[in-house]
Amino acid sequence: MTDRINKEPRVEEIFASNVFTLEKMRERLPKNVYKAVLEVMENGGELSLKDADVVAKAMKDWAVENGATHYTHWFQPLTGTTAEKHDSFVSILDDEGHMMMEFSGRQLIKGEPDASSFPSGGLRTTFEARGYTSWDITSPVFLKESGTGRTLCIPTAFCSYKGEALDKKMPLLRSTEALSQQAMRIVRLFGNTTSKKVVTYTGAEQEYFLVDRNFFMQRADLKFAGRTLFGAPAPKGQEMDDHYFGVIRERVGNFMRDLNTELWKLGVPAKTQHNEVAPGQHELAPVFERANIACDHNQLVMEAMKRVAVHHDLRCLLHEKPYASVNGSGKHNNWSLATDDGINLIDPGDTPERNIQFLLVLACILKAVDTHADLLRQSASVVGNDLRLGANEAPPAIVSVFLGEQLEDVVRQLVETGAATGHIGGGRLRTGVSTMSDIAKDATDRNRTSPLAFTGNKFEFRMVGSSDSVAGSTTTLNAIVAEAFSEAADELEQAENFDMAVHDLIKKYLTEHRRIIFNGNGYAPEWVEEAARRGLPNIPNMLAAAEALTTDKAVALYEKFGIFTRPELESRKEIVYDYYAKTINIEALTMIDMAGRQIIPACMHYEKELAETVVAVHGAGADTTTEERRLAQVAAHINEAQSALEALTAAAGKAQGIGDVHEKALFYRDKIVPLMQDLRTPCDQMEVLVDRSMWPFPTYQDLMFEV
Repeated sequence: MTDRINKEPRVEEIFASNVFTLEKMRERLPKNVYKAVLEVMENGGELSLKDADVVAKAMKDWAVENGATHYTHWFQPLTGTTAEKHDSFVSILDDEGHMMMEFSGRQLIKGEPDASSFPSGGLRTTFEARGYTSWDITSPVFLKESGTGRTLCIPTAFCSYKGEALDKKMPLLRSTEALSQQAMRIVRLFGNTTSKKVVTYTGAEQEYFLVDRNFFMQRADLKFAGRTLFGAPAPKGQEMDDHYFGVIRERVGNFMRDLNTELWKLGVPAKTQHNEVAPGQHELAPVFERANIACDHNQLVMEAMKRVAVHHDLRCLLHEKPYASVNGSGKHNNWSLATDDGINLIDPGDTPERNIQFLLVLACILKAVDTHADLLRQSASVVGNDLRLGANEAPPAIVSVFLGEQLEDVVRQLVETGAATGHIGGGRLRTGVSTMSDIAKDATDRNRTSPLAFTGNKFEFRMVGSSDSVAGSTTTLNAIVAEAFSEAADELEQAENFDMAVHDLIKKYLTEHRRIIFNGNGYAPEWVEEAARRGLPNIPNMLAAAEALTTDKAVALYEKFGIFTRPELESRKEIVYDYYAKTINIEALTMIDMAGRQIIPACMHYEKELAETVVAVHGAGADTTTEERRLAQVAAHINEAQSALEALTAAAGKAQGIGDVHEKALFYRDKIVPLMQDLRTPCDQMEVLVDRSMWPFPTYQDLMFEV
């Protein structure tokens, strides 16, 4: 093992080795072209076709030197994953029959994938096939290594022929620009004349499960649905807390080591790795980056996790709830704002009560979250998250903000007395051990039950699902805060006495939106009652949350900053309905197949053996009470399961005949999902009765503890 570790490449040697970084650009591009690229990246504009040709050739030469034969416009359609169509660099043959390797500026800037087969929510019809991918110059191109070899991947946005956004990236880029413009108005009000823009930063903590490949392949539910649709709890779950931060198993460690290497080569700053709470669950967290790049990198993280797992005879589960009896997986979106010259707008400093710019920013964020809590809830809505949010393992479905004792006290002073004269300090924690240093305490504790928690100099949005793109929640946060900044700037820019006006505005916002602040236990049932008294929305599931997309309030917000048009919002709501219905349909059909062809036949076989045993024991003159009781239990569960199977099969057939996508989605939620649970219950009860050797697929004991 020591020899193997000694042979491992050093991080600094491989980091971003598969990325066409600014440093590589500077080395390979003429100074004027490199300067032109930087200008567009930082200040917007359009690269000339002449300069684009130079950049494209440099990219192609670098890629070919590193073994690439193809390039692709890498984009993020509304499927929740990424997409790519590969084209080789091979061009026409010369007069002597030699192959030419070419890549032009036009090919770099624009691609034309089929736009009819991706989700569009009615924006595209089947016969309207043309779509465009457009190079995102702010996100670096990279080389992806896979079974096809090395491919030059060019991050792009994806839109229809008419210009509607059909992806996650275009709205994200629109939102970051909108937020920067409005935040700069706030910054200028406080006399800052040097900063040029405000940048959104994101860090996405990614949770995931690993399962042995052989076990995975024996379970149709894992293959088709990404989660177990049947399964009795193992004798041990997570109640001992011994897996959390525990020693990483050798096999998992090997996976993590290779995963880190792959991510570092792609320029992904993977930093933290550890075991999570549930058995078989783990987490990876990166260093913060600019939001656009961070969202791209999180997609690469998820892709790499799945790819690397295969090489270790494992499978990576990114579903929010792979197992019913233990915690599921989320993805915390750590969101912050800073100027291009390094001023963090969400840093309270040593004296937050006197940091007026910070207090205004904080007040605007609270206003934004309170005003658009429904949109923020919707931004974390995927089918799997319906199994987590509010289930005492993830933040509740009620959106609130945790500020901590220090800031909550400052807010209290401002609201109740009109002025904040001091703040609660952190102090020092005495260890009581002479050889250990005392610890400088933070000003407040952390709250893992809060959906949106202030954590020192950023906000952590904890509701996002593990399989979801972090771009959606980032776009929403950017948009709602841009609106609050805009409204504050509109008022303050007209003020005759700025100091008095900003003081009054901070107090006004904090007073009106103080209800969104909650530092207590978000899992407590009392909080549900308290939130209702405060008038905070409690949106229970994905379909209910989708309604927030097309309210007049939401349309006005998004159209004001050019992030979404009404048709784009309506299309996304349509996609939510369609995606939900299709997902539950796949799960229901998988359950029907597993129960009908595996579970019930296996239980009937066991029932037959029990019946034969009863006859044999009775014939021998022995007491058959135990055998008869077991036989009666199994027979009752089989009958219950068969009845539930027939009901689910009939309902699934009925669902196919529903034409309206909204009506269909509601039918799946209100009718099919309860019937699925009705089928699961007796099947799980039979699992703990039937001879283990007869059970048709691996159990939770196998899946979670044999990695």
